[in-house]
Order: sequence, then structure tokens, then C-alpha cells
Amino acid sequence: MTIYDIPVSTLSGESSSLASFKGETILIVNVASKCGLTPQYEGLEALQKKYENQRFSVVGFPCNQFAGQEPGSAEEIQTFCSTTYGVTFPLFEKIDVNGEEQSPIYAELEKVADAEGYAGDIRWNFEKFLVNPDGVVTRFAPQVTPEDPALVAAIESALS
Repeated sequence: MTIYDIPVSTLSGESSSLASFKGETILIVNVASKCGLTPQYEGLEALQKKYENQRFSVVGFPCNQFAGQEPGSAEEIQTFCSTTYGVTFPLFEKIDVNGEEQSPIYAELEKVADAEGYAGDIRWNFEKFLVNPDGVVTRFAPQVTPEDPALVAAIESALS
């Protein structure tokens, strides 16, 4: 089973999966509305706009596991993201990225090490996983901003 086969729900509660993104480049991010890193939504949306016509999408998974920084309902999350940051990229259901209730998607993603060699539990909100069209995953720490040259270069490499 790959991350594309794992059932998930959209933020509005509809059954879904990442299957529609297979063969594309996606940036999977665990997001939160009340985090010091929340302004990264702006940069994530900029990436979405810049590359969306090249078979690229940011994919957001709200998560409330880090200091309760995503306490809202699905409707509150959608409203916050669209009105505050103009988010157009897909948001899926609020999930756990660590622990006993961990999403199977994150159970797969956490196996990948980042540039510093860290693999394992998700460290904080806005940890990023770039999945290229062949399904190869590159991991970026939460503090790596969407504008970071390493992340942008990895996206552009995956798209070429």
C-alpha cells in the first residue's frame, strides 16, 4: 500500500484519498491555525499558485497534537485558511501525525529522513514532505519556510 491508497477524508468530511495526485508532485504539510509558524500558509499558497499549472499541489492536513494549536472545527479551519491566507490548496480532515491514532499516511512519511538525518516522529506543525511523481519523498523540518531555496529547488527539480 502506498500513501495514494490510504483512505482519508476531506475537510468537509467526504471520503477520499491522495490517488488523484498520483504521478504529480505534492507537498504534504501538517498545518495549524494558532501556531507561530502559521504565517507559512502564505508561502504555501504562493507555491500553490506558482506551480499549480505544472501538476503540483500543496496538500494540508490540520493537526491539533502540538500545544493544541489547531482546536477549530472543520468549518472554522476552512474559514480561517480561506479568509486569512486565501488558501486554495486542498485541506483534508484533522488527523494525528504521531502516536496511537497516527494517520497511516504519516506512518509512511515519518520513515523518511530529512537533510540532517532526522527520521521518526513529526516534530511540530508545518513539517513538509515533498513527494515527486515517482513517489520519492523528501522531508523538510517545520522551520524550513516555503520560500527556502532548498525547498524551492527540490520542487523545481521534481517538476522538471
